Amino acid sequence: MILFAAAIFLSAFLLFQVQPVISKAILPWFGGSAGVWNTCMLFFQSALLGGYAYAHWLQSQPAARQRRIHAALLAVSLLWLPILPASRWKPAGGDDPIAGILGLLAATVGLPYFLLATTSPLLQAWYVRARRQSVPWRLFALSNAASLAALLTYPVLIEPALSVGHQALVWSAAYVLFAA
Repeated sequence: MILFAAAIFLSAFLLFQVQPVISKAILPWFGGSAGVWNTCMLFFQSALLGGYAYAHWLQSQPAARQRRIHAALLAVSLLWLPILPASRWKPAGGDDPIAGILGLLAATVGLPYFLLATTSPLLQAWYVRARRQSVPWRLFALSNAASLAALLTYPVLIEPALSVGHQALVWSAAYVLFAA
């Protein structure tokens, strides 16, 4: 139970911390408009939905295949680190900002974010299967608490204390811990 809880807590925390980190990093590149934030939210909500769909699909696979597929994706996702956007993603005048932002986010945080989104539903299903118990309400609550903690700590603790570059590096190190 402790390993399930730790993984779910860390994944939910990272899921909600990465959004302001990467969004703040690219905001000046694309003019700082509300459209940048909206496009980021479009990406994150789409990736979240995709992660849920993947978790649902993965549950239909045999247990050993589930572990192999998910472990392989976690290993590959480490290639996305650190989540610092390369300067080549900066727009060059007449570029379509929406396509640029979506491409940048997919290339910078796409697979890690997608896999973080799968963690809570996937581990909760694995927990129920392993323990033969009813719905793991405590794990649901823990995921929600971690999400709230991430949202509250970013503007109060993280943003004032660390530059965006350092935030991205700390987040990346925490993601490595999560993947392990």
